Order: sequence, then structure tokens, then C-alpha cells
Amino acid sequence: MIEVDARGFSCPVPVVKTKEAIDNNPKAPLTVLVESEVSKENVSRLARSRGYSVMVERVEDGFRLLLSPSFK
Repeated sequence: MIEVDARGFSCPVPVVKTKEAIDNNPKAPLTVLVESEVSKENVSRLARSRGYSVMVERVEDGFRLLLSPSFK
């Protein structure tokens, strides 16, 4: 699984890092770590627009987003 650690960055950096990971690994599940609610929402929106399902876990220092590609 690919991990994108975007903690410590404000948007649009988490979205850009996630987009890059999706583009470079289009069929791989991703884990994205973010600190803020805004970054969580923006990364989730990007992932869903790219056909990924999104599961969000609250962790001590923010959120862990588990992005799974849909194989339709």
C-alpha cells in the first residue's frame, strides 16, 4: 500500500501529493495522513472524483484516509 504523509502541510499540498500518488499508482490502494478537517475533505473529494472509495479514521494527530480504487 502506498502511503502519503501530508501532515504539516496546508491545502493544496495534501491534494497535490495525493493526486501525484494516484497518477503514479492508479490501481493501488493509498493511505493518506492529514492533520486538518479541510485537508481531509479536500483529499476525500479528489479521491471520490477519481473513482476511489474513502474510509476515514481519526488518529491522534489528525486523520488517516484509506483510498481504494474501484475496479468497474
